[in-house]
Amino acid sequence: MLVAGCGTGGVASAGARPDLHNGQTLFTANCAYCHTLQAANAHGQIGPNLDDAFATARQEGYADSSIENVVLDQIRLGSGSIATYTAPAKAGKGLTPQQTMPANIVKGQDAIDVAAYVASVAGAGGPSVSPASLGTNGAAIFKSQCAGCHTLAAAGSTGTIGPNLDQLKPSEAIVVHQVTNGGQIMPAFKTILSAAQIQAVAKYVSSSAGTK
Repeated sequence: MLVAGCGTGGVASAGARPDLHNGQTLFTANCAYCHTLQAANAHGQIGPNLDDAFATARQEGYADSSIENVVLDQIRLGSGSIATYTAPAKAGKGLTPQQTMPANIVKGQDAIDVAAYVASVAGAGGPSVSPASLGTNGAAIFKSQCAGCHTLAAAGSTGTIGPNLDQLKPSEAIVVHQVTNGGQIMPAFKTILSAAQIQAVAKYVSSSAGTK
């Protein structure tokens, strides 16, 4: 699989220099519902877990460009039916549509940006970690679920999608509200983390922001 990547319009490097910020934004908007990717705080279960899919390749030393071209081919080709689900009943009627990944869900340079972003982070921390396994360790929760989007020097994170927390210095209550409910492209974590975990990461952020 990893030697593929040039059969559907050329390798990723043939385009302009990838914009990883744009790639992460587009991934969050178009892909996070279906895929798990720790760095993007994505926990979708319909499509493949991207951290697990590429962890071995990462450990074996495959270049980001190889992973990028695999992802780019998948974006361009789409997939067949990969799952079914029952939509919430409405007026007493349940729906059971087939879930597929459409071809060209993003196109052109946007597709290259998404592929480059995924290649830069997928499997970087090894196979994915279940949020439940993190317990109430605020630092561990932040590094697993938040570091990809936010800058926080105490955690060694330099994400730029969300606010720089060292500059913002939010209170514990504000962090609890934001993590619980989400906002703009930030997902709500109330269905991903427990109330105790949200409280723990909020305490960690509020006490660590701006301290380094």
